[in-house]
Formats: sequence, C-alpha cells, structure tokens
Amino acid sequence: MPSTYNELGTELMVTGEKSGQWGTITNTNWNILQMAVSGYATQAVTDGGTTALTITDGSTSTSVARNMVLKLTGSLTGTSTVTVPNSVEKLYLVQNATTGGQTITFKTVSGTGVSWSTTTTKLLFSDGTNIVDTQLGVTTDPAGSNTQVQYNNSGAFGASSDLIFDSNGLSIGSQKQLRLLDTTGGEYIAFKAAGTASNQILTWPAAYAGGNGYVLKSTTGGVLSWEELSAGGTSWQAVITADPGPAVAGNGYFCNTTGGAFNLTLPASPTIGDEITFVDYAGTFATNNLTIARNGKNIQGSAANLTVATNRAANTLVFVDNTQGWLLSSN
Repeated sequence: MPSTYNELGTELMVTGEKSGQWGTITNTNWNILQMAVSGYATQAVTDGGTTALTITDGSTSTSVARNMVLKLTGSLTGTSTVTVPNSVEKLYLVQNATTGGQTITFKTVSGTGVSWSTTTTKLLFSDGTNIVDTQLGVTTDPAGSNTQVQYNNSGAFGASSDLIFDSNGLSIGSQKQLRLLDTTGGEYIAFKAAGTASNQILTWPAAYAGGNGYVLKSTTGGVLSWEELSAGGTSWQAVITADPGPAVAGNGYFCNTTGGAFNLTLPASPTIGDEITFVDYAGTFATNNLTIARNGKNIQGSAANLTVATNRAANTLVFVDNTQGWLLSSN
C-alpha cells in the first residue's frame, strides 16, 4: 500500500515503504505541523479577484493555506476574496492589512466565509466546509463609525454618535451629561449644555484662588479669573479730597469737595457689571462740583464727562458695554 496524505498534507507512510527516506519525510511532516500550529505568512491579495491559497501534499514551499497566521496585504480598489481548500479543519488568525477600505471575504473554496473591511485581525475557524468567526464570545471589531468612543456593551464593543473623540477633544452630544459621582456612586454633580447654545469655550485660571471667599469672573471671551468677593459688596475707601487716579471697580468713594472741585476718573478698561459708587461727603457738590471723568468710555450713552452738582448726591455707576458705557443704577 502506498503512502497517503491527510488534510494538512503530512505524509502517512506504511510499513516497508520509503526505505531510507523516513528521516527526511518525518522532518517535513514536523515542519508542516509547525506551520499549522504557529506558521506565519504574508499574502498579497488580488485586487477585485480571488486569491486561492493552496496546500501541497508533502511540501512546505507552496502551502500558504497551511499557516496559522496570515497577513493579507495589497492596495485594493474593489472587493476581493481569499480562499483556502475545503476539508481542512483548523484555526486561522487573519490580519486584514490591505489599504483602500475594501471588503475582503476569507472562505473555503465552496463556503460563504467571513467578510470585513476594517484593518483588524480575526480569529477564524475552518470546519472543513466553511469559515466561521470564533469571536471568542465577543466581537473583535470596533462598533460605530469613525471617531466614536468604544465602550463595553453587554460584552461587546458599543459606540454612540453622542460620544465623539477627535482632534477637537471629547464631544458629548444631545445634551447628555458629564456626571461626577460621589463615593457611593448614587449621587452626582452633572454638567450639560443648554438646549440651544452658541459655541462657548471657558478657559480656567492657571492656579488656585489667592484665598478663601474668591469667585470666578469671566471676560466676554470666556476667560475665567479669580476675584475676591468683598464682604459688603462695595469696598468703601477713606474720604478723598482729590482724584485718586483711575477708580477701582467695586470701590465706594466718599468725596469731600469742601476745599474745591475735583475729578473722579473711571477705570480705563471696565467689563460688564463693574461698579463705582460715590457719595457727597460734606454736602458741597452744588458749590464745588464733582466731575466724573469718563476715561474713554461713554456715560449714559454720551461721550462726555458727568458733572454732579447736587448736594448729598449718592450714586452708583455700572458698566454695561461700549455703546451705553456707564449707567446710573441708583441715586
């Protein structure tokens, strides 16, 4: 009886045959087994056609389909197919390393096989009639579309169009919340966007506040800074008899014009909500006027200084914008 071959192409010798060749044939058989268990081969895929991988009995040179690990390469413009022989029962670890985003089908000659287009690696099993995806209990392909964040969805990869990570950073869509959980995980602090909002970027300060009692203050460009919150709201200053220089937002000034009229100059670069308060200390504004110098910003919508000529006047100016400038908020 002559020698026969199994599905992997190893030679099964019978007693009395192959005199003087047993060593060579046995070594070849061991190499064939090594290829089936851990062999690696790179295979260029025929663009838009079928690439047939073969097993040659008793040979290791033309038996790509015998390898355990296969790397498929090539620049593809159309769907392509890679086949292995029927009747071979084995595992294949197949990497789709082709470019072009085209679908590759890996199958037995007569089977339907497994198709995928992403550049991923699949652990496949040939049962002798078809190729099936083992999946190891989970899918090995990413879910969703490009830039969607992956998460565990009942043991498989999940993705959502409301959770995107790209060059702009992490985006959470559809008013979904960013939740910061407490130690129990049952309660949280959440942040979410308004239902209809313009693009806004808040830039945080580079360091902690300078002390307790500070609050966050924002520019119109969303740049946040720390500002000390005064206990009484207005920070009252000692009585003044001359212009102290540009007034400081949040300060209150007792203005004594007994010795003569003088100016109170407003801040040069105010922001919305800045307040300056002034009071006639001695009841002399009608005789010696206090002039509120606008310092480049409008007062009550006018590009003119404000003259205060009423005894015992007490006023607060609040800045709104460059059009109206400083407005009187109390008398």
